Amino acid sequence: MFRRFVFLLALLLAGLSLTGFSAPLSTAAEEEGTPWWVWLLIILMLVAFAVLLYWWWRRGSYEKGKEEAAHPADLKEAAHIPAAQIEMAQAPGPVPPVVRVEEVTAAPMAPPPPDDLKLIEGIGPKISSVLQAAGITTFAQLAETDAGRLRQILGDANPNLLRLADPTTWPEQARLAAEGRWEEFQRLQDGLKGGRRT
Repeated sequence: MFRRFVFLLALLLAGLSLTGFSAPLSTAAEEEGTPWWVWLLIILMLVAFAVLLYWWWRRGSYEKGKEEAAHPADLKEAAHIPAAQIEMAQAPGPVPPVVRVEEVTAAPMAPPPPDDLKLIEGIGPKISSVLQAAGITTFAQLAETDAGRLRQILGDANPNLLRLADPTTWPEQARLAAEGRWEEFQRLQDGLKGGRRT
């Protein structure tokens, strides 16, 4: 575009030089000099050329600024991003992910990692799998479940399991394990046989 404008300007100036700027052939034209409208046209052309140059320079710097603004990171909602994260995004190295408060509160809670329920006296691999199938996977969940519900779970899975194990002490043992009171847990288990008090 710029080259086209310069070419047109050169053609116009060449045309003006052939008509108004050429050496006058008559002596009357020499006495008059260059008409005022030619000077006005020259000034207007120079102003238009200066404006075009300024526009072209500003457009180039604007385009360059747009590329630089979009390059560091796509900070689409900068108002929601803390200043510390913006500084970290501009720093070299990997950029930590931006987490909004809405995402944190809306994210589903991951289930707690399962505990080894076989540590409870009276629970073996079979009963542990039955309890896990019923949704009891941690010591805290087992501690909150009463013995009657545990009997129901075992009876629904296999009535023979109730003859092998007594879940009466399981919530108490699980509470001690969940709280990390391992010495008391061990003392309680020393007095048990198959989950029953001896």
